[in-house]
Amino acid sequence: MTIQEIQQLEDFFAQAGKQQVPIYLNEATVITDYDHFLESHLMPLKLNPDAKVNQPLIHRLKMLKLLIESNS
Repeated sequence: MTIQEIQQLEDFFAQAGKQQVPIYLNEATVITDYDHFLESHLMPLKLNPDAKVNQPLIHRLKMLKLLIESNS
């Protein structure tokens, strides 16, 4: 993921505004603190966007984005 793609995700979440919690991404992933979720997922991506260990973070952020888009 490029820095530009990370910035686009960050801009999307900023424009979408704070969402109501809890948010269920799947049976095992429940977001109870929206701001903390975004910070804990975006910060490692900004620091090391190419690390393979960050792939689950990207996947969860994209799932959240799709969920927000489908509910708007």
